[in-house]
Parts: sequence; C-alpha cells; structure tokens
Amino acid sequence: MAKLKDVADLAQVSLATASRILNNDETLSVTEDTKKAVLDAAKQLQYIIKPKKTNKTTFAIVQWYSIEEELNDPYYLTLRQGVENFLKPHQIAVKRIFSDDINIFQSLNDVSGIICLGKFSTEYIHKLKSACKNIILLDMDLKSPCSEVCIVLDFDNAVKQVIEYFHLLGHSKIGFLGGIEHDDDHQKYLDTRRTSFEKYCQQYNMDYQNYIIEDKFTSESGYNMMSEMILSNNLPDAIFAASDPIAIGALRALHDHNIRVPEDISIVGFDNIESTNFTSPPLTTIYAPAYEMGELGAQLLYYSQLKNDSLNPMRIQLPCYLIERESCLKK
Repeated sequence: MAKLKDVADLAQVSLATASRILNNDETLSVTEDTKKAVLDAAKQLQYIIKPKKTNKTTFAIVQWYSIEEELNDPYYLTLRQGVENFLKPHQIAVKRIFSDDINIFQSLNDVSGIICLGKFSTEYIHKLKSACKNIILLDMDLKSPCSEVCIVLDFDNAVKQVIEYFHLLGHSKIGFLGGIEHDDDHQKYLDTRRTSFEKYCQQYNMDYQNYIIEDKFTSESGYNMMSEMILSNNLPDAIFAASDPIAIGALRALHDHNIRVPEDISIVGFDNIESTNFTSPPLTTIYAPAYEMGELGAQLLYYSQLKNDSLNPMRIQLPCYLIERESCLKK
C-alpha cells in the first residue's frame, strides 16, 4: 500500500506539501502544475487519503431560562460562559438547548454529556437522563439524598454574612427584595436566600416581617418593589436585594424619591456583576462565583468523559463572600 512519502517522492515535492495538497489546504500557495503532479502521483500509486481525525464529542447545555431572562440577569450569562470557556479550548462542541425547545430529546441523541443550567423538575431530569446518563446540574440544589451531580452556591452562609454585617452597622429593621422562580413544571422553587433571611433576622432579633417583597430578578422589578415599599411610608434601615439587578433598580427608585443611600438607608446586592462598581454609590454586594460554578461543572463532565467513567452522585457547594463598597453606612 502506497504511503504519503511515496506520493511526495514521485511528485518531487516535500512531504508537507503533498499532505496539504491532498487535504485541500486552501492556504497553500503552489502552482497548478505542482498540484497536478501530486494528484497524478496519488492516482498512479492508488494512494488512499485518510480522513482527518476529528473530535466528535459534543456536550449539551440545557437552559431552564429564556434568552430574555439571561439578558436581564447577567448571573445566568456568567454561568454559561464558565461552561463554554472551559470546553472550547478542549475541542468539545457545545449544543445550546432551551428547555421548551421543540424535539429537545431527539436533539440530545448525539451528545456525550448534559449540563443543566437552572431549575428543573425531577420528572424533566429523568427524561434528560433517558437521552444521556452523564448529567450535571448547576444552580439546582438537590437536597439529601442527592441522586445526581449538582453544584450550588452557599446561599445560606452568604445571607448570614449580610445580616451580621447589618447588625454590626447597627441596623435593626431589615427589608428583603427577592425574585420568584418556577421550575419547568410551574412549581415555585424555594429560594434559600428568602428562608435564610428570615432565619438570621430572627436570630439577630431584627424587625423584618413587614419589609418583604418578591417579584422578578430584574432591575425593573427592583424599581417597582422599592417604590412600593417607599410609598407605604414604612421604610426599614437597610435592604437586602437577592440579586444585583434588583438592587440596581432599587437604587434608582430611592434616588427618584430623594432618599439617600447610604445616609438614609443601606442596601446590599447579590452576585457582584460588573456594573455594581459603577452604580451611585458603588454597591456593596455578595460575590457569587457563577463563572467558577460553570467552569467546575464543565471540568467534571469533561474529565469523566475523558476517563470513560460514570459520574457518581454528589452535591458540591461553593462559598460566597461579602464585598464592601459604599452603599452601607453605620447608624
């Protein structure tokens, strides 16, 4: 059987030139006579061109939220970027899918792993596993016993840091502006930030019961919720917003009603999105490692695929921490 070197010798070209001509390399600059000489030599020697080896590994990112929701809340965008930025240099193709896409389960037939972003029902997770057994859940907390691999953030300790911080600043009346999320089954997802807020407010003897409003995780919603609280003429000393977009909307509402931050009221956000450095005043917030969570999920799936190992159920919790800027003041 003829080898590439035989073709190169017969055509009187280098091995590299012969290879690039036979593989239709459009960046190669040679004369038509040289191309013809190589092709004729290959034909004469009955040389068989071997197809290039390609990495056929494909992972699917299944998103519980819509494109619009991702644009409104950079947390989800950051989470996805963590996944994709790890997989790209490792030559893993990514198929991006939304949970309400048509024929979603047929489109998963050729994938080697699935990374789920967001809140999914148990039934939906089972359906995904019937298409591919290698699945990792990000930002979806499966309480004990954990039946899958899930990676979450330590919301409980994050909220504890916020309430302790308010306590140290001398605040005793604390408000909560949150968002309501539902899984694909339209069941309300219990937000740990809300339950932990109530728990630690009780622990520190905070007055909080009359200062809780929940709507959506958007700046518009933050503006509306804060405006509602302002118009009630019953403001707390401080506000904990469950996301930075909510906090940014709340800051605007406070400004529009001539309420000074932090002189009249303190406010803390959650996520540490880039724009919190440029609000007026710069926003004190909780750093939530969404990018690292996405990156870690992609790593676990990639290395299990590389070793041809199955994923063992586990729950991984990443820490969050407070970033102090200028939106809080001691009473």
